Formats: sequence, structure tokens, C-alpha cells
Amino acid sequence: MMNKSGMIFLVLIFLAVFVSGAEPAAKYDAKRNLTVVFYNVENLFDMVNNQGARDGEFTPTGTNKWTTERYSKKLNDIANVLSLVNKNELPEIIGLCEIENRSVLDDLLKTESLKRGKYEVAHFESPDYRGIDCALFYRPEEFRLIGKTPIHVSFTDDPEYSTRDILYVKGETLNKETWHIFVNHWPSRTSGLQQTEVKRMAVAQLLKAKTDSLQKADPKANILIMGDMNDEPSNKSLSLVLGAKNPETGIAPLVNLMFPLHVEKKGSYIYRGNWNMLDNIVVSDGLLDEKGFRCVERKGYVFSETGMNFFGL
Repeated sequence: MMNKSGMIFLVLIFLAVFVSGAEPAAKYDAKRNLTVVFYNVENLFDMVNNQGARDGEFTPTGTNKWTTERYSKKLNDIANVLSLVNKNELPEIIGLCEIENRSVLDDLLKTESLKRGKYEVAHFESPDYRGIDCALFYRPEEFRLIGKTPIHVSFTDDPEYSTRDILYVKGETLNKETWHIFVNHWPSRTSGLQQTEVKRMAVAQLLKAKTDSLQKADPKANILIMGDMNDEPSNKSLSLVLGAKNPETGIAPLVNLMFPLHVEKKGSYIYRGNWNMLDNIVVSDGLLDEKGFRCVERKGYVFSETGMNFFGL
């Protein structure tokens, strides 16, 4: 699938599996497992040209010749990929970015592959100049919503620049653990890596202030950060400002589960033949210890199946 810059996105799913208690039994136990996925669905727009929105290209007469058939195919392709992540059941928690509005989320959940999940939605319209937002799907029988709020992102050196809000969701798992989830889509590298780095560092600083506050109140707070950060685990925004360390180097307040794959030169995004780990899953120490839910392994995964890049735009 290709965007205006000619960049090719091949792998867009990330899987972090959490299990309560000791090692999982040989037989899969749905009540003892949670599957968490993040997916940049790349320009999931409906066909309606909303007044004041920059979505005219995604209409039948627009640049992308966006038709009912193409929109329906994209929805079903995305849903099919999500349904393949865990062969035992649908993911309990799905973070998404590059969605246009609540309408496309509802349409996605009506697809044959996802409707049986009976997902509920956390979403707010954000001020991004292209009109794209972050969202979260969750299965309410596994994750009970306590609260949700958008975290607005602004830049003192560039007050006119508008970008995606961070979506914050607070909820409770079946074993009564409270989780704090942040879904992100940080400013892109379109104008150049170095030229745009300061903006991503600013977003990281904002997020760091939120997580510091949570961990000050509860050092064992269960924090899950996911998203397309447009930076790799070793970049300053993530490794220095947010302080998300490599889980293989020891315990830290926050660790980036995608760091091990990044070290292996693997990624979620390919540009000019080079893999980049721009999508990240960061967790707090509370999700790595031996109490309650924990990561099955101290790393995340890139989910890839043949044909995953089959949907357009």
C-alpha cells in the first residue's frame, strides 16, 4: 500500500501477549490471556467529503477515486489481518491510528471477521490537519472501561501546527488490575528526520510527564504505551526523553518491547529497502513482574502474513 511519498508499508501489526500467574498451561485459557495489538491502518477514510476536512481525495471523484468497493475491501482486509493474530480468539485490545472518524470504526467492527468480538470503542476527534485520529477497540467482557480522555499536543515554538491527540484509556482487567493505556501517532518525518525530531521529543516529554505522575502515585502502575511514534526505539524521543529502555538490559520504569527486534535490524516499516521500527509498544515494570498479568516474553512481535499489504492506499 503506497502513500504520496512512495513509502511502502508491509508490516503494521504488533502483538504483545500478557498472561496472569505462572507459565501458561498447554491448553489455551482465554481467561488467563490477553492479546494486545497496535495497527497503523494507513488512511482509513470513508467516502464522505466532510465540510472543512481535508478528505476530498478520498471520494469517488477525488485523487484516489475512493469507491464503495475499495472502501469495503480495505475494511475487510484490515479485519481479516486482525482476526489472524491469535488463532484462539480475537485480540482483547486493539490500538489504531490513521482512522478518519467514528464512522469508519463502526464500519470496521461490522465486518464478518470482527463483529463476533463485540468490541466497544474509545475515540475522540483530534485537531490533526489531515483529520486522522487514534482509537482503541476493547472487548468489554475482558477489559472494563473506567475512563478515557484525549491528551492534546501543542508546540510552543510552532503554535499553528496541529497533530493527533494522544488517546488515554483507563480500564480494569478480569483480575481487577487497573491498566493505563496510551495510543499514539507522533508527528511524521515528512520534512526530514532532523528537522522534525524536536516535535516528537516534545510529544515524548508530554507523555513522560503523564507516566511519571502515574508511577509516582503507584510505582507498580500497569502502563501500556503503543503507537506509530515515527521514531525508532534508539532515537532520542523514546530512549532518552521517554526513557523506554531495552528489556534485555534489565529492569527500568519503562521498557520498549520492540527494542530487541530493532537491535536485530527488523522493523515494522520499509523505506527504500531499509526496515525501520517506527511502531512501538512500551510497558511499565508492572507488566513485567510476576504479579497478575505479565508479558509472556520480554519483547513484542511484528505480525506478518503473506499478502498483508494487499489493500490499497
